[in-house]
Amino acid sequence: MNLLECVSNISEGKDRSLVDSLVQAVKGVSGVNFLHATSDPDHHRSVLTFAGTPERVLEAALASCGLAVEHIDMRNHRGVHPRLGAVDVVPFVPLGDLPMARAVQTAHEFGRQFAGRHGIPVFYYGEAARTAKRIPLEAVRRGEYEGLQGKLADPRWKPDEGPCRFHAKSGATAVGARGILIAFNVNLASQDLESARAVARAVRARDGGLPAVKAIGVKLRGRRMVQVSVNLVDYRITPWSQIIRRIAAEAESRGLPVSDLEIIGLVPRAATVGLEECGIPLPTTWKNQVIEEALANA
Repeated sequence: MNLLECVSNISEGKDRSLVDSLVQAVKGVSGVNFLHATSDPDHHRSVLTFAGTPERVLEAALASCGLAVEHIDMRNHRGVHPRLGAVDVVPFVPLGDLPMARAVQTAHEFGRQFAGRHGIPVFYYGEAARTAKRIPLEAVRRGEYEGLQGKLADPRWKPDEGPCRFHAKSGATAVGARGILIAFNVNLASQDLESARAVARAVRARDGGLPAVKAIGVKLRGRRMVQVSVNLVDYRITPWSQIIRRIAAEAESRGLPVSDLEIIGLVPRAATVGLEECGIPLPTTWKNQVIEEALANA
């Protein structure tokens, strides 16, 4: 399994027909395995996961992301998840023995072509970053779409590719290369947003919580509950099951009943050890979101 995975994050989580069109754009590229799509109307965001050879994945990413910028207007976009543009984040992830350098090369080629075709500012992050301050995705996305015009006026934030001017319709795009990241949400049967944010602070690394953990608390107005949304950037450092148990304990200590767990995209089989013993209801189809299973069934 020497493949390149792309996990594109698109700022559309409500228009099912558009998301289906993006999926079809990926499937239309020969040699690419489309693996999974997750959409959320409160986050107003979809995550598309596909894999193949670097050349074919690059082609599929350009096709689907090009379609997204054609149809999404950020001037009308509202969602609880931080976002920078219509095509918010495009990370490339090496699987198996594929070297990270190949993922970086593909990220840079995607950024160059995407910016050139659509006139959209592109910032490189993660392993693809060209300066240290742009390595963390949260630094690149800070200020979000609403603060982008001011950010682009700062010479320190000149885009890595594309024009240094505000693109009102499409915003900007962060393009990166990284290792496997586990994105998941713990839903809480409460509308107490401040307590959900306190739980997020208690578990995330930057506030003294668990290593390799990023987390935010958000309100899901459509579901009348709050959520702790988490990125585990390295499951080998902090086990996934440990984070879930910690979130549950922190939530219950604040009187927030745990509802269920959502998994965004795909996860490696090795990270799921102990998952079923965490005591939180899992998605009924969660085993279909294991990378190895998805590839075997593609």
